[in-house]
Amino acid sequence: MDSEGFREAAVSSIDEIISYFDNISTRSVVSTVEPGYLRKLLPSTAPEDGEPWADIQRDMEAKILPGITHWQHPGFHAFFPCATSYPSILGELYSSALSGACFNWICSPAVTELETIVLDWLARMLGLPDCYLSTGPTRGGGVIQGSASEAVVTAMVAARDKYLRETTPTDLSEEAHDDFVAHKRSRMVALATTMTHSSTKKAAIILGVRFQAIPVRAEDNYALTMPVLAAALANCRARGLEPFFLTATLGTTDTCAVDDFAGITAALESHNPPTPQASFDMNMHKWLLTNFDASCLFVRNRNWFIQALSINQAIYSTGNSGSASPSDGGLVTDYREWQIPLGRRFRSLKIWFVMRTYGVKGLQAYIRRTTALGEDFAAWMRAREDLFEILTGPSFSLTVFRVKGATEEESNARTKRLCDGVNASGKIWVSNTVLDGKFAIRMMTGVRATEKEHVEAAFKLLVDMAGEIVKS
Repeated sequence: MDSEGFREAAVSSIDEIISYFDNISTRSVVSTVEPGYLRKLLPSTAPEDGEPWADIQRDMEAKILPGITHWQHPGFHAFFPCATSYPSILGELYSSALSGACFNWICSPAVTELETIVLDWLARMLGLPDCYLSTGPTRGGGVIQGSASEAVVTAMVAARDKYLRETTPTDLSEEAHDDFVAHKRSRMVALATTMTHSSTKKAAIILGVRFQAIPVRAEDNYALTMPVLAAALANCRARGLEPFFLTATLGTTDTCAVDDFAGITAALESHNPPTPQASFDMNMHKWLLTNFDASCLFVRNRNWFIQALSINQAIYSTGNSGSASPSDGGLVTDYREWQIPLGRRFRSLKIWFVMRTYGVKGLQAYIRRTTALGEDFAAWMRAREDLFEILTGPSFSLTVFRVKGATEEESNARTKRLCDGVNASGKIWVSNTVLDGKFAIRMMTGVRATEKEHVEAAFKLLVDMAGEIVKS
């Protein structure tokens, strides 16, 4: 494909993408294909000769889109969206054109420096403390990870290294040191609640340390509180375990509960751990109009990452021809030392485009509008107490509810039938959870394309189907 061919293909593709977004509400939200559908449609080997772009493009609609669940659909209510926008798509386009591994500053200085700048913008926009700024008093800063799971693994590696460094005697022989560290690792435990995202447990599995889930209660709105955490820490001490990592959450996966951060701080202070490593992660690709992947991880002190993840091979030096690396003197940031992979994409470009296009006020308006839709939905649910019971919410545009029944079993069965029924309709897609044995439906209203009319239609569908289920 030469320049002219690319121009024609690009114009045609952009037109198709625009048409996709303009008409997305006419599609079924969830893909209805059977497993293995695509293998039946595609040849078993790659073509020997190149094919015309027009043929390839036709296969997008005929073969690929039937297997897509449409996360940007106004009827998508299952999870917080992988939100996207035209500025974000344009950022990905430029990033793809400027493709490179970009593992250090000289690989493309703008890739490093723009990331530092836009994450400082984001930290200020979110009202984070100055310690999370790259210019802050403790030389903290932010880094773009692929996902929250990747961010948690990275933070846990740094926490493990820091904990071992601060709790291992320095006067041991090499053999005694290795034995001491091996034994201590076998006693280290990462903590999270039963409502916390699974990424913490997965990170502990990857690192080979223990994981303990802390049960949370309906009476606390499924949030982690000081007494519950204090009891978990005491239990660990009684068993000879050493807690070194805790995930606290602003908006848990199942219910969007907000953990009691003040209480958590008090519990940790009484536990008297080594100097805590405070980090904060949020996904711009969840609710800030930036397409996946853009998980923004902030840390108080970058040295915790560098000490745990630094690789000092000469080939990766930032300097030229063996000269000293600017990063060695703290002049630039080497983000390869803040992450698990070596190479990295130009992800800050799409964030920059989104922030400049919408501005802080535009992003605020989007969040406020979709949050208000969640409040409306919950109010309509409360008006139909004959059919529904709200278990949690609305919180961050999420409401968790179930269909009422004479018994717990009947309520669970009715709610499951409703969940399956509305999802099979193709008009909306909701997800489910189980809270203290109660099967429940999660309804989220955060998609950019979702308007009040779409939430009203979803509520009507839920009412109509629930009414039929109760009658049957």
